[in-house]
Amino acid sequence: MKSTVAPVAPAAEAEASTPRQLVKVTVDIPEDEFERDINNAFRKIAREVKLPGFRAGKAPRRVLEARIGLAAAREQALRDGVPEYLAKAVREHDIDLIATPEVQVTSGETEGPVTFDATCEVRPEVTVPGYGGLRVELPSPHASDEEVDGAVADEQRRHGSLEDVERPAALGDFVTLSLSASRDGEPVPGLNTDDWLYELGKGWVAEGFDTEIVGHQAGDELRVTLTPNGTSEAADFEVTVERVQEMVLPEATDEWVGEHLGEFDTVEAWRASLSERISAGKLAQARNQFVDKISEALADLVEEDAPESMVNADLQGRLQNVVRQFERQGINVEQWLSATGQTTESFVESMRGQSRQAAKVDLALRAVAAAEGLEVTDDDVSAEYARIAVRVGQKASEVRRAYERNDAVTDLRAGLRKTKALDWLIHHVEVVDPDGAPIDRDLLIGEHDHHDHDHHDHDHDHDHDHEGHDH
Repeated sequence: MKSTVAPVAPAAEAEASTPRQLVKVTVDIPEDEFERDINNAFRKIAREVKLPGFRAGKAPRRVLEARIGLAAAREQALRDGVPEYLAKAVREHDIDLIATPEVQVTSGETEGPVTFDATCEVRPEVTVPGYGGLRVELPSPHASDEEVDGAVADEQRRHGSLEDVERPAALGDFVTLSLSASRDGEPVPGLNTDDWLYELGKGWVAEGFDTEIVGHQAGDELRVTLTPNGTSEAADFEVTVERVQEMVLPEATDEWVGEHLGEFDTVEAWRASLSERISAGKLAQARNQFVDKISEALADLVEEDAPESMVNADLQGRLQNVVRQFERQGINVEQWLSATGQTTESFVESMRGQSRQAAKVDLALRAVAAAEGLEVTDDDVSAEYARIAVRVGQKASEVRRAYERNDAVTDLRAGLRKTKALDWLIHHVEVVDPDGAPIDRDLLIGEHDHHDHDHHDHDHDHDHDHEGHDH
């Protein structure tokens, strides 16, 4: 087999579209080499055709050729052999396919050597100027004094007490109400009750209800017309304010802390613990957003639109993951869509934006890897086989054979190279909080493992027992 590659001028497309990058692969197969494919085709046909006097699959070629002719076997050989020859040429020329090639046999359909052309859409190469000065904003990983004060107040409220007040009610007070609501003389379900203790400001009843109560005191009666929450029709409310109380908080002293929060002896120690706990939560939040924020910022640097082939491939993978997740949970997708008021089309389109960004991130990470000279070694690949093996409960050699059998090693290397690009960005990006203050990058990285984040389309979750693979 001999193959050559030549660029193809992009076809005219819609003005808003990015022209596809195409190459034409021409493959020439000598007649004697293709003869082996014809022999294989006859063996395949023999397993499917029953001939008197021969067991299944045992009829010799000369008998089959006399019975069904050479044309059927040649057609079968083209159908089976062309994809294999094309795959070999793609590997030989390191062609980065992003869509199924368009193949046309130009000679040899009926006799002689075979030649075919394959028009292949390839992944474009982009540049991302400014990636070295990338800046992302994350929530501060440190607790503020206001947040600690809020946590202190929440604990005080748990130990607070309600005391009657002889004054009009204000927001934050607790009022005991007798409440009835009706429409056209019929009671509204859930809005007829006596002796109901309610905190003004919660907004649980209807928009404007709480402000109507503010300013009234024990013994007052009022009638208002409002639209209850969760409904579209107004109702007539009759309300009696039976009692007004305010929350009295205990003073946070060392003595109180020691009595009610036994693990601490002082207010200072308690506040320090609250600050540490709040900071840990905020750090986890910042870490969870770190990779996504880098990806968003990186995608913004890519001016070109990603090819629709890449977008659609990513979208298909996302949809398959959703379906698998629903199946594991025993959820019927059609019923779920109906219950959430969505059509299949609207649900698919709702995910397309994520796929467009993922495709841009894919291009950008490859560009960063190229610009920084980041390469994947054989040791890197072996280490990844071992990591996958631990996760799927197989031997590393079995994982390696599965990737080789599925022709997925190139995809694996590409994914690892993008991971190295992401590593580089993680260690070089400028990180600030919403006020513009720098955030310690080492604090963010810590035990952080970006392998756990869906930051690009590299997916190690292959089914190692099957021939297909997810890329």
